[in-house]
Amino acid sequence: MMAMILAAGRGERMRPLTDHTPKPLLDVGGKALIIWHIEGLVKAGITELVINHAHLGAQLEKVLGDGSRFGAQIQYSPETSALETAGGIVYALPLLGDQPFAVINGDIFCDYDFARLPERAAALQVGGDMAHLVLVDNPEHHPQGDFCLHATRLLPTSDQRLTTNDSLLTFSGIGLYHPALFGHIARGSVAPLAPLLRAQIALGHVSGEHHPGIWIDVGTPQRLKELDLQLRSIQKVAHV
Repeated sequence: MMAMILAAGRGERMRPLTDHTPKPLLDVGGKALIIWHIEGLVKAGITELVINHAHLGAQLEKVLGDGSRFGAQIQYSPETSALETAGGIVYALPLLGDQPFAVINGDIFCDYDFARLPERAAALQVGGDMAHLVLVDNPEHHPQGDFCLHATRLLPTSDQRLTTNDSLLTFSGIGLYHPALFGHIARGSVAPLAPLLRAQIALGHVSGEHHPGIWIDVGTPQRLKELDLQLRSIQKVAHV
């Protein structure tokens, strides 16, 4: 299967760090944030990657190259200006093929096991769903959450099947999508992802899972610093 890493965002909240460096190339724990994703995907056997970029995108191509040094094959989808999540995916569809594919936000850190994705992509292909989302516990900066998970299904908040044990969780930025989800969006247009997902959730076509492990939205310099310290502390213990 193929995977796309989203790397086209400007990273306004990370300024001034992102004035001269694209956010996915910011160093954390001794390597660029996006390299953690690439290495995790390759370890899981997912080696065919697509990376979109806009702001300072040439730096990404220079640093990552064709991916061979990571054991991957990287293709790039350059955007003149960021097209938002769905728009960026649509622009890259010619590179992604006609089977379900994974998409990972380039500005998160997560210890989710990407080796789980191929099996879930296969289920997506035969089951008729349009998407599968990995959800996490709500962080302090996003306490309201995004989507309701009931067992393995995402349901509208008004659905009568929801119980008191079903709470709103936060979308991790890791998902699987069927290309047909984006079929009505013109290539090159700016389009967010959330409205597409909510429409399919209402139709009952989105599955999901809860990841209870490490997840950080690296959206501010402070969170970047905290993650860097956390990873370096873990590495120091591992080498004792």
